[in-house]
Amino acid sequence: MGILYSEPICQAAYQNDFGQVCRWVREDRNCVNVQDGFNGDTPLICACRLGHLRIVSFLLRRNADVSLKNQKERTCLHYAVKKRFTFFDYLLIILLMPVLLIGYFLMVSKTKQNEALVRMLLDAGVEVNATDCYGYTALHYACEMKNQTLIPLLLEAHADPMIKNKHGESSLDIARRLKFSQIELMLRKAS
Repeated sequence: MGILYSEPICQAAYQNDFGQVCRWVREDRNCVNVQDGFNGDTPLICACRLGHLRIVSFLLRRNADVSLKNQKERTCLHYAVKKRFTFFDYLLIILLMPVLLIGYFLMVSKTKQNEALVRMLLDAGVEVNATDCYGYTALHYACEMKNQTLIPLLLEAHADPMIKNKHGESSLDIARRLKFSQIELMLRKAS
């Protein structure tokens, strides 16, 4: 079922209902930055939670504010980086892997979509070193998830691998603790 939002445009963005998002923006141009009363998510954050590229692109063209934070103090970039494959994605990948490597191509396609989403947000000027209520930056989350595709993008956008979260861990510390040697090497080169 997912998340229920009190703001209709947030619900539409979360559910990938492009027509409804367009309708709400046509009725009120200011609703692109409305924050939901329950958790403070904006339509942009809602769309980033599930990686709805078309809606993110539409909202960014309508000047959605990439710097707005929700009640957990997370920006849209935090959610774009935290986005994972859904159970259904994994199921399709596993089932289709033996069939002409269709599962592999599906996995690559989903990874490229997530990369495009993060690149879109970085190009829009999102603060790459913004911290959430736990002191985590997008780079912290990318390191925890061993996301070797997004880490170079974040570092290229000047993500700081030495920022410490509320537990006193930097992104480099996380990579070291989880024994992600390739990521640790990337982060060392950047710092």
